[in-house]
Amino acid sequence: MTRGGRGSDPRRGGGFQRGGPQRGGGQRSDAPRDKKTRDKPVDGARSVALKVLRAVRKDDAYANLLLPRLLRESKLDPRDRGLATELAYGTARSLGLLDAVIASAAGRPVADIDGDLLDVLRLGAYQLLRTRIGSHAAVSTSVDLVRAEHGMGQAGFVNAVLRKVSQRDEQLWIDALAPSMADDMIGHLAFAYAHPRWIADVFADSLGSIGELQAALAADDDRPIVHLVARPGQITAEELALISGGDEGRYSPYCVYLPEGDPGSLDAVRDGFAGVQDEGSQLVAVAAARAGVGEDGGRWLDLCAGPGGKAALLGSLADLDGAHLDAVEVSDHRAKLIENVVDGLPVTVHVADGRESGLEPGYDRVLVDAPCSGLGSLRRRPEARWRRTPEDVPALVELQKELVTEALRLVRPGGVVVYSTCSPHPAETTAVIDAVLAADDSVEQVDARPLVAGAENDASVFGVGPHVQLWPHRHDTDAMFLAVLRKK
Repeated sequence: MTRGGRGSDPRRGGGFQRGGPQRGGGQRSDAPRDKKTRDKPVDGARSVALKVLRAVRKDDAYANLLLPRLLRESKLDPRDRGLATELAYGTARSLGLLDAVIASAAGRPVADIDGDLLDVLRLGAYQLLRTRIGSHAAVSTSVDLVRAEHGMGQAGFVNAVLRKVSQRDEQLWIDALAPSMADDMIGHLAFAYAHPRWIADVFADSLGSIGELQAALAADDDRPIVHLVARPGQITAEELALISGGDEGRYSPYCVYLPEGDPGSLDAVRDGFAGVQDEGSQLVAVAAARAGVGEDGGRWLDLCAGPGGKAALLGSLADLDGAHLDAVEVSDHRAKLIENVVDGLPVTVHVADGRESGLEPGYDRVLVDAPCSGLGSLRRRPEARWRRTPEDVPALVELQKELVTEALRLVRPGGVVVYSTCSPHPAETTAVIDAVLAADDSVEQVDARPLVAGAENDASVFGVGPHVQLWPHRHDTDAMFLAVLRKK
């Protein structure tokens, strides 16, 4: 199977052309080196990427939270910041495929390789297989990273393994190591697009066709652009697009696509008029605000509000509507994050378990953005696919059912509960809704599609309903699920 021209995609490697000027090149890593060469500083962009990979492995850090801080501290120029971002996120996203290649090239399981060396091998293998960085630069800069910390002996091992990796391109390694398409089509696609097999199985169950599965895995395996959210009442999407150089979103009336640039450098973001939020997440808050509830008494609730992105958008909409939003979060730390992003809005933050909030019933609108496996946001959380296991899901499903049950207790007759997860897993999405409907005949499901389509789009773009399942390859959003329940 051909990967569809990965090597020709100018987005790969941030446009670092094979054969062009090489950063971190110098003499060949297997040539004699004098003291001046041994003591030369290692490449800054790769050092930052390596710090991220090491923290992800050792400390279970989140790459998308750690990298921006390291970049601010690094004082790298824009080109090197782009390279560090590509290498850190791309390597973290591709670990399964890279580890299989490294194990083959090293002749031993990756579990038998020192963790610090493995981080460098992963970084080097990613450059060799999934960017257009020249093989000499990829190998020599990796050797320099090891030599600076561990000396010549370990550097020789890294040099030998990466040179063996460089003897085949990505497609040839896939042909050699992946299950055959004839024997195991899903397994082959999972390997080729760097996903654990069980996640590919989940996607296949949700999508129902191999062609769509391949498209979904490919979209998940690519680098997404930044989505901005314009805070209603503060700035419009049109104004935000003009000042940011982005484009207005297709579905959310508050979304702007930012193809390039650092969103943290925008005045609108720094001043709190806008934020960074995937368009799919925006649509969840939009649906909660748009759903018909008869006469709205102005009592709105976000039952699982941390870290606050949806609460900020819903709170802004509540402000325009003369309503008040209660936001519940079980973690003190995350509750403080919510307080920061909703400052100045009619939002009260409660530190409590959403299953036992202590709040009085009678809410018009309740949002349950439930804790979930996060399988819908794998493209934005690059290391997440290698952390989750199938065994994580059953406990999450029980929690999701309990939260929806509590939300239905808190909502008034005629009010709505919007249930959402950042997951396309049927156990966390339609199965939860089916179980709730089967257990409570005072609840009915409302078609969610018109609530996210608005007047601007044909609701059929969001499927056959009544729920909405977004996908990166269909909608260029995270794979958010949302369903709307009305209490009779």
